[in-house]
Amino acid sequence: MGRRPTVSKRVGNYGNDFKVKAVRLTFMKGTNVQDVAKALDMHPFMLPRWRKEYRDGVLVADRRVKRVLDVELASKVKKLRKLEEENAKLRVENDLLKKAIRFSSKKRKKSLSL
Repeated sequence: MGRRPTVSKRVGNYGNDFKVKAVRLTFMKGTNVQDVAKALDMHPFMLPRWRKEYRDGVLVADRRVKRVLDVELASKVKKLRKLEEENAKLRVENDLLKKAIRFSSKKRKKSLSL
C-alpha cells in the first residue's frame, strides 16, 4: 500500500477576524469556497465549518475590522480565478499546437517516403 499524498494547504489556528473575512469572501458574488481557500492558502474543508459557525452566530465580526481588507482579498480571489481560466485556455491551445505539429510531421514523412 502506498503512502497517502500530503496536503500542502495550511491547517492551523486562525483568528476570529480572519475567519469572518474568509467567510464573507465566500458569500460574495462570483466566488466559491474552493477559490477562497486556494487564494488564502488554506485547506478548503475549514471554510464550510466556519460558514456554519458564522450562520449560527458563533463567529461574530469585530466592528473595527476595515472593509478595505475584504475588498483587497476579494480582488485577489477574482484575479486568481482569472489567471486559472487563462492558464486552462493556454493549456488547451498548447495541446492543439502539439497535435498540429504531430499531424504535420506525419504528413511530411509520408510525402518524403513516396
